[in-house]
Amino acid sequence: MRHLSTRLAGVALAALILAPLPSSARAPVVGGASPIAVTASRIEAFSRTSGRTRYGALEFIGGLQFSSGDNRLKGISSMRLRDGGRRFLAVTDSGVWFAGAFRRDEAGRLKGIEDAVMAPMLDAQGEDMGGKASADAEALAIRGDEVFVGFERNHRILSYRGAATPFAAPGRPVPLPIPRRELRANRGIETIAASPKDGPLAGALVAVSERSLDTQGRLYAGLLGGRRNGPFTVERETDWDVTDGAFLPDGDLLLLERRYTGPFGGLGSRIRRIAGETIRPGAVVTGPVIFEADLSDEIDNMEGLDVWTDDAGATRLTLVSDDNGSFLQRNIVLEFRLVDDGKAAGLDAPRAP
Repeated sequence: MRHLSTRLAGVALAALILAPLPSSARAPVVGGASPIAVTASRIEAFSRTSGRTRYGALEFIGGLQFSSGDNRLKGISSMRLRDGGRRFLAVTDSGVWFAGAFRRDEAGRLKGIEDAVMAPMLDAQGEDMGGKASADAEALAIRGDEVFVGFERNHRILSYRGAATPFAAPGRPVPLPIPRRELRANRGIETIAASPKDGPLAGALVAVSERSLDTQGRLYAGLLGGRRNGPFTVERETDWDVTDGAFLPDGDLLLLERRYTGPFGGLGSRIRRIAGETIRPGAVVTGPVIFEADLSDEIDNMEGLDVWTDDAGATRLTLVSDDNGSFLQRNIVLEFRLVDDGKAAGLDAPRAP
């Protein structure tokens, strides 16, 4: 993942140099993972300039800004929720697992993080992955009791057994659904998402690259582990890069995208909806934008997206940021409710010009 800063206004490019977070004493390792203390404060409003809560097909519910004295808590690339939004599993771009539980109020809004643990990810030999070239985890998916992690730079997908506690498991190599020669060094697999078993892709995994482009400027993507396997491509709009994805219960794929046009050009985040029945080897897919936000809203470098169903049966989206280990950025989690299918006319342009 390229380094970004989201505190852009009035900040010179030279100020974007990474600053290490303070170290803290590490708790003893328990079952392959060590507990860490996480502090969090609530994000009550998403818009910085109004009381607006509706963004395209989504309605803002709430969020958290969080941090830790443990300097491993940085660079979160992807997060998946389990147990009806109560527990989460995440990976960082330095090859570390981050897991824990969300505390919620009576309305199901985020209020804190507890039972947090971190652990180094292990390679196929059961060893720590070492430096950034091997440990740059960018994508995460859970299918049943199996966890799939995609890595950039040293392009590969590893599978881990034990969705609740994969910390001590060695990674098992999984075939790449995209030709390795087409994956760019720091623009490789950024998304792995598990499709619903009863959807059009019958439980297959979908992988999408950040910015590995074919000769037509389309993003390389691929299907793995279903009735149909092989590469396909995703139409790309200039300046927008895919950062994560997740499937809706009906089998449509949501792609989280980021726009970064330099320290004075601004930062944006949006979500596209891709019809599941259009995804197949050799296809070129695209879909409408159902959500868009910018620095007038409470966004940071939004890198992770998951979709889950709450106790009331509503479809929720959870987004998480990658702070790049920089004091200029934040670890935040944002949650939205899907209130429209996003297919109606006009939702592809949710923000007025």
